[in-house]
Amino acid sequence: MPKNMVPYIANETPDLVAEQIDNLERIFPECVSEGKVDFALLEATLGNFDALAGEDAYRFTWAGKADSFRSVQAPSSATLRPDFDRSINFEGAQHVYIKGENLEVLKLLYKSYYGKAKLIYIDPPYNTGNDFIYRDNYIEPKRAYLEKTGQIDADGNLLTSNPDSRGRYHSAWLSMMSPRLFLARQLLQEDGVLMVSLDDNEFHHGRLLLNEIFGEENFVATVIWHKVFAPKNTAMYFSEDHDYILCYAKNKSVWRPNLLPRTEEADARYTNPDEDPRGPWSSSDLTARNYYSEGRYEVESPNGTLYRPTVGTYWRVSKSNFKELEKDGRIWWGESGSNMPRLKRFLSEVKQGIVPQTIWHFSDVGHTQEAKKELLENVHFEITENVLNTVKPTRLIRRMINLATDPHSKDVVLDFFAGSAATTQAVIEQNLDDGGNRRSITIQFPEPLPIPEDNLETIADIGEARIRSVIERIQNGKDNNIDDALVKTLGVRILHLSPSTFQTWEMKEGITDEKNLEQMALFEGGIDDEASSIDVAYEVALKEGYSLFLSIEQLALKNGQRVLKVSDEPEEEGSLSDRLFYLCLDDSLHPDLADELKLNEEVLFVCLDSALTDSLKMNLALQCRLKVI
Repeated sequence: MPKNMVPYIANETPDLVAEQIDNLERIFPECVSEGKVDFALLEATLGNFDALAGEDAYRFTWAGKADSFRSVQAPSSATLRPDFDRSINFEGAQHVYIKGENLEVLKLLYKSYYGKAKLIYIDPPYNTGNDFIYRDNYIEPKRAYLEKTGQIDADGNLLTSNPDSRGRYHSAWLSMMSPRLFLARQLLQEDGVLMVSLDDNEFHHGRLLLNEIFGEENFVATVIWHKVFAPKNTAMYFSEDHDYILCYAKNKSVWRPNLLPRTEEADARYTNPDEDPRGPWSSSDLTARNYYSEGRYEVESPNGTLYRPTVGTYWRVSKSNFKELEKDGRIWWGESGSNMPRLKRFLSEVKQGIVPQTIWHFSDVGHTQEAKKELLENVHFEITENVLNTVKPTRLIRRMINLATDPHSKDVVLDFFAGSAATTQAVIEQNLDDGGNRRSITIQFPEPLPIPEDNLETIADIGEARIRSVIERIQNGKDNNIDDALVKTLGVRILHLSPSTFQTWEMKEGITDEKNLEQMALFEGGIDDEASSIDVAYEVALKEGYSLFLSIEQLALKNGQRVLKVSDEPEEEGSLSDRLFYLCLDDSLHPDLADELKLNEEVLFVCLDSALTDSLKMNLALQCRLKVI
């Protein structure tokens, strides 16, 4: 069988833009030619005929925008390698913590988690000038940027006395955020939601960027988090007491927030002064300013007082409906029977929850001091500068989890700016409180700490230490109130962003192009010498779209072959996985291997290309789904 008839395992992530263009071409073939989209024609096809008239239209742009979009197209050849030594309860864990650069990791998650995340919460760098470390290589060099924005001339002479204030930081921040938000949207479920913490440094630009990527029609709300319990008396102008949380749905027409649990304070507003057998109630105004043609009539109270709506207001209900409500004992005239009528609303009939509001007080969701205290209770270290400045309280994140996830649907909560891993702690503790089985996937760049301490050299190390402390604290203090099944899932899989386990050809410097081509033709590929079979299995699983909660079993075969059975997690609890593949990295394969594994045409078998003879390759290709490395 010719070598090229057996597919290879992909050594790079998919070309995301090419996939999007293919989807467009199926719907609008007239707008795509030779892989290029005619955007003006596409807009005109969708009814915006002005698009063909010229460029006189509103656009949101910044220096380096085109390059930031190109970064999405650049595939990743990296992989994620499991760290069994540092993980906790690896096999049973329902949470994943990834140490690595988040743009690369998001690309690696694309195939496995496209449309799978129910909630994405991120707390990106606030871009205050001293907390910004995500300077991707596609962002323009400073000189090119300054030239493009008119801050220096062609000779390098400054045209302004304060170049930084002209937006270089904003452009760098936008170029960093744009590709990550683009990928985040791809990973959200159709009924999923993104929530982003920001302050005034980038709130305005963040809103514009999110409008562009998610569509302005999918903007849900701007939440104000009252983050401090005392004003800052040292503030030069105003004490900044709040941050923002921008909320965007993947599809606003299908996403709805859950109601918040009712509180004792909310229920205390309902009383029963007239001993109504239907139980406690509260009253609401029966008038409104909205014009209602049947809302201008006169009513009489039990003591004979006549009432009409005040000037400019109207009864909310018609006269006939008012009479029905009064007959049913739903009109409250006051204890003396002489007050303006109000409508009785019974606690037993109200929604079993509270509609979320856009102002979140620290008394309900925590404040910055609480957040710092939580972290220091779990991680003991001396250096707090630039580490604790923007840490969030778990109560704040749990509010978002309550609003956006279902406790019993294995909902995925993703955070790719994990910081100190408050999101992981929030998911774990929320699951314990309501018996949920949510999963968390959190990603943190291993940014070096200003002064490394014992076992804490990077921000990612702080996040890992926090997760470890939270899990151990719960396990050591567990009592009969905690479900044993939940305790079994208490753990974390720690993964590292790493170079591919597949050997790939790299052009060598110091020799001619012709010589490079000659050597490339002789290159056999294969597996990196330092990679374990488990590492390879994880990379194959990622490239094939398996989840991060897969299981790997070492099979003991009669013929002595070393084979790994890789199974994805089952769709339903207690059922067997219907997604699995076998991986064998032996230098040669036994002729009876296929029979012993009971391979069939639906099962994927992966092996080294060099281990196959032509006849064995042909037989395996007929018996199963064969792919080679």
